[in-house]
Amino acid sequence: MSFGLYSGGFAIVIIGLIYAAHLLHMPARWIVAGAVVLLGVGIVAAVKATRQKDPVG
Repeated sequence: MSFGLYSGGFAIVIIGLIYAAHLLHMPARWIVAGAVVLLGVGIVAAVKATRQKDPVG
């Protein structure tokens, strides 16, 4: 799976969660904080999922 595809899917999830939090009238500072944390988790997960294995030897 490519990094771009993984990142794009995670971005769609983050946007959906931001919209849902907005509809629930959450304070903007908590929405931003949650989005930043999820962005970091998404980057780490995408790199981990798409990283090439190091050759042995």
